[in-house]
Amino acid sequence: MSRIINLNNPGKIRSYNQRTIAEVLRLLAAKSAVDDETKDMTALLVYALREIYASVEKSVNAWEKRGYWMKADRFLQEWEWSNELAINMEDVIRNDAWDLLPQLLGELIPRMANIQVKNMTRSSKTWQGAYLRLIAEPPSEVSW
Repeated sequence: MSRIINLNNPGKIRSYNQRTIAEVLRLLAAKSAVDDETKDMTALLVYALREIYASVEKSVNAWEKRGYWMKADRFLQEWEWSNELAINMEDVIRNDAWDLLPQLLGELIPRMANIQVKNMTRSSKTWQGAYLRLIAEPPSEVSW
């Protein structure tokens, strides 16, 4: 039997989701009002931020198994913002507090400043239905 190689390592998952967030931020910047598409895009941001944090936890767990405690702790602290923003954005969505969204996006934009978007690679199908899917889920538990 041959070894199974997982091509979706945590770093690639983080990069993919960062690219998705950067593209959605660019599209949200062009919006002047909160419509159904804005809600879907915001819900997609929540999902992408959750995936980023999950990939961070996966990396941290692997490092802790090897005894790299300080490296794991530093890395977790470096990416803690993704979990906090995901929880805060979900709270905005669930409470219809859309007036707080620009502030949260303002916190997210500098985090994605190193991602260059020359052309859009994510289609609108990426975020369609994300709002309804998020609303149907039970609320996230605060895990900090």
